[in-house]
Amino acid sequence: MIVQIAHAFAERLGVKLELVGNPSPPALVKCLDANECDVGFLGFVPSRADEVGFTAPYIIVPFTFMVPTGSSIHNINEVDKHGVRIAAVRNHASTLALSRIVKHAETVGVEIPEEAFDLLRTGRADAWASPRPPLLEYLPKLPGARVLDDHYGANQQSMAVSKSQAKRLAYISEFVEQAKSSGLVQRAIAHAGERGIEVAPPEMPVLTGTVPGMRQP
Repeated sequence: MIVQIAHAFAERLGVKLELVGNPSPPALVKCLDANECDVGFLGFVPSRADEVGFTAPYIIVPFTFMVPTGSSIHNINEVDKHGVRIAAVRNHASTLALSRIVKHAETVGVEIPEEAFDLLRTGRADAWASPRPPLLEYLPKLPGARVLDDHYGANQQSMAVSKSQAKRLAYISEFVEQAKSSGLVQRAIAHAGERGIEVAPPEMPVLTGTVPGMRQP
């Protein structure tokens, strides 16, 4: 998906695309800062805003819940209640977002998604909190289970430049908005076969908290 968008950006500039692989977000930030990369594709977190300039997101990966067959939970506002047990992978971004909004439900921490699914499958959890793509992958393994349509937060993927190249940001931001409105991003998602990923809304600002949805008790 990223490669298809990067090719489109290079074509708009009229330059040859050179892809530079980086093993981690900090490595990409370092690549941008050293001017060894001109632009990167990077997940937004508030702490990185001090290191790079971000466009608005081009995609979001929603955080939501899977519930088992027969569950009375039909939207995210029905999850945070006394007696509800939520399986969640420890230290994941979706779990950190969950911890900021859950006041009444019990969060049951696990190490890997398979353990969270097992809690849900065996009735030891009433919901599983996760990014939507892995929930959709596990969904066929639990007949009658549902993945909720709404979401309580999201990973936001943006394009980024070095702080020293901030003048480029307006041009790249314009490209991102056109890529979303023209259908380029949606086609890239479909071409990659990605399920559960959404095109970010037009002119959506990068968010420092959760995506609006779950009510604050």
